[in-house]
Amino acid sequence: MREMDSAGKSQNDIADDELEPSIKLPAGVKNYITPGGYRKLKDELEQLWKIERPELVKTITWAASNGDRSENGDYIYGKKRLREIDRRVRFLRKRLEQAEVVDPAQRGECDQVFFGATVTVCDENGCESTYSIVGVDEADVGCGLISWVSPLARTLLKLREGEMATLRTPSGVQELEILSVAYRELG
Repeated sequence: MREMDSAGKSQNDIADDELEPSIKLPAGVKNYITPGGYRKLKDELEQLWKIERPELVKTITWAASNGDRSENGDYIYGKKRLREIDRRVRFLRKRLEQAEVVDPAQRGECDQVFFGATVTVCDENGCESTYSIVGVDEADVGCGLISWVSPLARTLLKLREGEMATLRTPSGVQELEILSVAYRELG
């Protein structure tokens, strides 16, 4: 029996971008990514496809050979996990195929903010923060990696050291001064 979602679509009919809504790319834009981010996605794909999936298939085969599948936890969980892995593998392959790798270390000296820049800003309270502008699949705000399509990155893009950025947030408008812009290897 095929599993259906709330809209009546089978799991196989759901588009990959519906499965990963938090990292959906805006329509018509390239999937920019740093070399480190590309490598991480490729490593995850290799881990899932060559290690986790074959082991899981062995477990499912063993569980299926035990007879009644309707109450077989190993079989039921294994099939569910296999669908999750296959879905993630499709998503990763699609993302890697669409990836446009941009190495920030190749940019050299530049005081203007573009993809791959590591930017230090100072807010109106004198608090300094440093962010690196990366691809949507490698963003991690806790580590200072922000997606190039995020509101903060879009506010900073094309500005130069010493310029002021006006960031509009739900809590109000915030003024940020760009203290430094650097391009270096990330991840």
